[in-house]
Amino acid sequence: MRCVVTGVAGFIGSHLAERLITAGHEVVGIEAFTDYYSRPLKEANLQVLRDYHHDRFTLIEADLAHMAPEALAAALDGAEWIYHQAAQAGVRTSWGESFAIYTACNITATQRLLEAARHISTLKRLVYASSSSVYGDAPTLPVTEQSPTAPVSPYGVTKLAGEHLCRLYWRNFGVPTVALRYFTVYGPRQRPDMAFHQFGRALLTGTPLVVYGDAAQTRDCTHVSDVVAANLLAAQAPADAGEGVDGEVFNIAGGGRVGLRGVIAQMEELLGRRAVIEHRASAQGDVRDTYGDITRAQRVLGYAPTMRLHEGLASELAYLETLYSPPVPALMPGLASSSAAATPAVPAAAHTDMSPQPSRPGRRPPGSG
Repeated sequence: MRCVVTGVAGFIGSHLAERLITAGHEVVGIEAFTDYYSRPLKEANLQVLRDYHHDRFTLIEADLAHMAPEALAAALDGAEWIYHQAAQAGVRTSWGESFAIYTACNITATQRLLEAARHISTLKRLVYASSSSVYGDAPTLPVTEQSPTAPVSPYGVTKLAGEHLCRLYWRNFGVPTVALRYFTVYGPRQRPDMAFHQFGRALLTGTPLVVYGDAAQTRDCTHVSDVVAANLLAAQAPADAGEGVDGEVFNIAGGGRVGLRGVIAQMEELLGRRAVIEHRASAQGDVRDTYGDITRAQRVLGYAPTMRLHEGLASELAYLETLYSPPVPALMPGLASSSAAATPAVPAAAHTDMSPQPSRPGRRPPGSG
């Protein structure tokens, strides 16, 4: 299969591209290298693809929002699966004048990709990376795909707009889209602005671990390996699977909720260190609790998360050790990222992005590991 992965140097995109290559596919990666976080960190995410799979991996450095139509058409030519992971991430930074960046990266770029994709005769599925942020502060948990969408951040508004665009292009032009609503993704290569990365950095460097709010917040989050598996399943699912796939949305979550205090305690246990916690006021746009019902994704796509919290946290902390400190021998021996990037210049503070709990057995796609 010829696959296109947008945002290929990012947290999820790089893992997804590696999985596709391992499964024997050809990958064209599109990456803008925006300055949301350091380019060296993103370049490190591509190291495995460049060093070991260069014969089946092509990188195109381009901004989807401004890419020439003919160049975009050439990049998509012959594609059977398109995985649209590229986006301007972050809730707190989506306010004010920065909103223009979010509309360009998350709405305009998505529309231009869909417009180009409708002319690709080989296309079998376009998978769009959405977010649980579209639900906002849901009055009833867990949320299903039929729950009201009421984002409480500009970022969430742009991700919901992307979903609507996908459905519009499916209904009007037959572009076979599917949207996956990710519930806080964590694991190796997590962005420096996200909570697990920030918490691990604080513990490893002995700096204060900043918590926004009272630490009683909960999240239903998903390990990156499960998100990658969901993308592959969504791309391969027959159009008539269950009640239908094309033009639909699915919750991709970890299968349970975890509290912030519990996450920090497990990180402390894994590293053998105590956190020095500094509390700050809740950030605008953050929601109190999230919890996603994954019944529909299980039934239609065969999705089921398999990574448990303790093991998932250990995998991320092992990666963070390569960035911030000498290794801790007891922590996930043999598990390390390909990244050898320099320490990114970011403060040790974060939103309350948390991680998954119990999992259920389910179908895994070919080459998903």
